[in-house]
Amino acid sequence: MEHVPALDEDLKKTLGPATAKVLAEQLGLHTALDLLHHYPRRYAERGELTSLAELADQIDEHVTVVAQVADARILTFNGGRGKRLEVTITDGSGRLQLVFFGAGVHKPHKELLPGTRAMFAGKVGMFNRKLQLSHPAYEPLSQDASDRDAATAFANQLIPIYPACAKLESWKIAKCVDAVLPSAQDAVDPLPAALREGRGLVPLTEALSKIHRPGTKADIEDARQRLKWDEAFVLQVALARRRHADSQLPAVPRRPAPGGLLDALDAKLPFTLTEGQQKVSKEIFDDLATEHPMHRLLQGEVGSGKTLVALRAMLAVVDSGGQAAMLAPTEVLAQQHHRSITEMMGELAEGGMLGGSDQGTKVVLLTGSMGMPARRQALLDLVTGEAGIVIGTHALIEDKVQFHDLGLVVVDEQHRFGVEQRDALRSKGKQPPHLLVMTATPIPRTVAMTVFGDLETSVLDQLPAGRSPIATHVVPSKDKPHFLARAWERVREEVEKGHQAYVVCPRIGDGEDDPKKKAAEDDGDKRPPLAVVEIAEQLTRGPLAGMSVEVLHGRMDPADKDDVMRRFAAGEVKVLVATTVIEVGVNVPNSTVMVIMDADRFGVSQLHQLRGRVGRGSAPGLCLLVSEMHEASPARARLAAVAATLDGFELSRIDLEQRREGDVLGQAQSGVRSSLRMLAVIEDEEVIAEAREEATRVVAEDPALEGLPGLRTALDALLDTEREQYLEKG
Repeated sequence: MEHVPALDEDLKKTLGPATAKVLAEQLGLHTALDLLHHYPRRYAERGELTSLAELADQIDEHVTVVAQVADARILTFNGGRGKRLEVTITDGSGRLQLVFFGAGVHKPHKELLPGTRAMFAGKVGMFNRKLQLSHPAYEPLSQDASDRDAATAFANQLIPIYPACAKLESWKIAKCVDAVLPSAQDAVDPLPAALREGRGLVPLTEALSKIHRPGTKADIEDARQRLKWDEAFVLQVALARRRHADSQLPAVPRRPAPGGLLDALDAKLPFTLTEGQQKVSKEIFDDLATEHPMHRLLQGEVGSGKTLVALRAMLAVVDSGGQAAMLAPTEVLAQQHHRSITEMMGELAEGGMLGGSDQGTKVVLLTGSMGMPARRQALLDLVTGEAGIVIGTHALIEDKVQFHDLGLVVVDEQHRFGVEQRDALRSKGKQPPHLLVMTATPIPRTVAMTVFGDLETSVLDQLPAGRSPIATHVVPSKDKPHFLARAWERVREEVEKGHQAYVVCPRIGDGEDDPKKKAAEDDGDKRPPLAVVEIAEQLTRGPLAGMSVEVLHGRMDPADKDDVMRRFAAGEVKVLVATTVIEVGVNVPNSTVMVIMDADRFGVSQLHQLRGRVGRGSAPGLCLLVSEMHEASPARARLAAVAATLDGFELSRIDLEQRREGDVLGQAQSGVRSSLRMLAVIEDEEVIAEAREEATRVVAEDPALEGLPGLRTALDALLDTEREQYLEKG
């Protein structure tokens, strides 16, 4: 009887050590189950040729194409000593050249005759401005009468094209899948039967069979729909269980006292809160008043007033006798928050000090680079309860730091903190403190539900009154160099009006930049990214001569960084040439213009984030995106999208649609391979929303999932330790 591999069996047993090693090292596939979940990227049909026209966007990537040989010719060089075979293939949408050299020309010369159809796999390269595959692997698609069975099978078949690698082409992966496909019959179905039947989804074994070996396009659709549900549902169950567990924990309800600090702050604000700020504050206060810990994500546009909303929440907790801690990812940002919060509070932040308010509290800063006496005093203020609010970096998490009664933790820029850091701070409360997570990168609702599904979400999408509009323009410096000259004139004009400017570059250029990376950038037509140090020098000697221009980047000494930032905030420095260290939290209302060099090297959300540093005062803001990219390039389309809208939520949708799948929950954010192989977070909004409802209902009825062993198994597979931590990191 034929051996059917077990799902958790190592692929060595089924496929042999050499193939198993390549699958494990190159594609992260170790067991039969892993391979069954390595789905085809697309399918080629007989008679329908795969598009060669799309290859221009895939330079340096491994591709598989199905095409027909148009012509093949052998050329000689080196006085006839060297031979090169050039084969042109076509698919109706475009043509592509294949090249073979030396002794490797004879076999393809015999096999790749004009009219031959085959699958070709290789790395897309560029030679003499033409796309080519050098020494591609190929598999002729036989239609020979002597091979009639194979031809018949092929005639009606959709050919799966798998994500492949240099050492293992798509058709070899297909043969590996054939070897493990019989084991699909043992796959444990994670979906409750009632859910599956109610939604008309095919059983898992059928879905796995149809996704790998479809008979029709309808088979592929059935399989995809089912496999998307698996991914969405299992992930949402994991998050629903976390929400359920958190809702069982005890917490101290924190209600603001009438006539306390919160009322005093509101009374002294020189403006009224926006409707959005009032609505979000109410959601937070309602959560703080419950006997279970709040878990809320506060996301808002750059400059929408998140810090004020967080401060009001912290003061509500201080009014109720507790303390609040704000965790910031960098010292610059912690100092910035400390400065803006003490400015907003005025004498209310000087509790117990001469000239401070009777009802005030102390607001202390705690960072790694503080001197010992200041640090000792801050620690003392926390343990005695003298300080109601502390703002700090990861220095807050150290064992030495003790609180009198920690009631609220505010985490700024969530994606920069690991779960261990978040938990270490939360464990400093006598009971679990409430948690408010802030992010300035607007996230579309479905992504928030998928990544931060254990948090309730509040959104600030209005800008406060008094914030000025920001005009954004693309400066095509290669096509129209006079536009760049005009950009520097605009900077000069703004500075002469008494304002200040930022110039942002992608690289530092202090000699410590990674030489390998630089060599890679120098490769081909691409020059290295523009650098802070070089641009600052050019500006000082050229278009901005006579102005005070300073640099700021991450490798500077912390004291020097603070000094530059302080002098820029005070208006002494007129033009700051910086890396993205200024991306988050830097607040200088007098800055009205930003020039972003090599803007095409930044992501959409990052550009939006950077742009939010100008127009923070009463004068309008201007952001100039400088790029040498060609007008028709995808990079320029991205820049045009940023210039066209100030809506961060709209931009984050564009960003996610343009990024590769898997980036949303994959390596780009976590270093853990994405668990989403079939689900596209933006496209599959409905599936995610419905799966969340179903998951919440299932977990409410059976929190331990005792009646659903298949779902428990799937959860264990999804949530290995690494991914469980990743889910919590968000």
